[in-house]
Amino acid sequence: MPPNMSVRQDNPFLHRPVGRLLMVNALPMVVVLSMGGVLNLVDGVLVGRLIGPQALAAVSLAFPVVMLFSALSTLVGSGMSSLLSRALGAGDLMTAADVFAGAHGLALVLSSGLIALTFAAGPALLQTMAAGNPAVAALAEDYLLVLLPGLPVQVLLALHADALRNEGQAAAIAMLSILVNLANIGANWLGIAVMGLGIAGSALGTVAAQLLGLILLLGLRGAGRARLPLAVLAHASWFAEWRRIVILGVPVSLNLLGIAFSATVVMLALRAQAGPGYDIWIAAYGAVTRILSFAFLPQMAIALANQSISGNNAGAGLQARAAAGLRMAMAAALAWCLGVTGLGLGFGDEMGAWFSTDPEIAQTVARILVPMLLLYAVSGPVLVLGLHLQAMGNAGPPAVLMLVKPWILTPVLVTILSGAFGLSGIWLAFPIGDAIIAIVALAMFRSLLRNATADHNSPEGAA
Repeated sequence: MPPNMSVRQDNPFLHRPVGRLLMVNALPMVVVLSMGGVLNLVDGVLVGRLIGPQALAAVSLAFPVVMLFSALSTLVGSGMSSLLSRALGAGDLMTAADVFAGAHGLALVLSSGLIALTFAAGPALLQTMAAGNPAVAALAEDYLLVLLPGLPVQVLLALHADALRNEGQAAAIAMLSILVNLANIGANWLGIAVMGLGIAGSALGTVAAQLLGLILLLGLRGAGRARLPLAVLAHASWFAEWRRIVILGVPVSLNLLGIAFSATVVMLALRAQAGPGYDIWIAAYGAVTRILSFAFLPQMAIALANQSISGNNAGAGLQARAAAGLRMAMAAALAWCLGVTGLGLGFGDEMGAWFSTDPEIAQTVARILVPMLLLYAVSGPVLVLGLHLQAMGNAGPPAVLMLVKPWILTPVLVTILSGAFGLSGIWLAFPIGDAIIAIVALAMFRSLLRNATADHNSPEGAA
């Protein structure tokens, strides 16, 4: 089907100044993702303070499995976004509808498979990670058993949010996100503090909020606020474009799985090196993962906003505008990461005290944050570059940027350095890995700019 020129003319990603586009799309996404981060932090505080350190340790043990859930959502949503944004930029609504419907079918099939896998392998994994503490393993299992049935809802919620973002509805998503996450915080407090459901109350509140969010997003699309009406799901094939969605979504998804894998390696290293202080270290590491997960969200928001800009403009053949957006987004991500580094290095004890009244846990959080944040600033620009390349339809370079560190560098460095230097070696692995991947990213970025030089002086590039 030939591109629809009227659809292209109505596409704000192709005509508005790139800097303004980045701002109006990144700020709502910062709100969306940061609200999720606030929820994560508040939930950690509620679990640690109202239930106790064992519950906080149990959530830490469940973290790799929870990251599997997020990775599945990202696989479908990110792969769909690359294809959908370029189809919308080209004005090809038929292809966009096929991609959107196909993502739904893929999401349901993959989430069903992951539910079965978690039921089969999850309990044994938790017992291994609990280092002989059956009470902590049982709490982690209770937490996951409530989250598991809600996995399809989580994946479809992320899918619809990604689609609406690429359709220019980031502001509407932000408003709904505030409402849903506030409801989630209230539900978690109700389940833990009022109903006395313990760690299961936290998980139940999360599932309920995700269901509410999905209903609201479906209502937004059904009300005609999106470029793809809800009716396309009844006509387009739910088996379309699975292969391309998976190929383009795998680098981003495996990045999240790699984070889970790295966290598992860290916990195994702690089990070997921490001795009788294992419970303190694992609780502190759980707090650090929540802090850094929150810090990661605004940089992801910047990267996702730029992904939409890059994909739509690449689909329309406006490469210079895509390159301009990349430079601005990388600068914004760098500024954010520098701010996080300053706060983490200066206020680590205070951050640790949010999660526990035990001063030893708070001090351990600060001890972990200092080495982990030494070169944290490079992570934001690397993420932006990886999602830009993915939005352009590339799978290889993003895979290198997103997979080498969590799957190879961090696990190998943690294993070697912890064996050589004990506990301190575990945390030194992170800045060393950041330094190596930064060198690779710099080489890719310079090559990308050289390839785009011929288009820099075009009228579109000056927009």
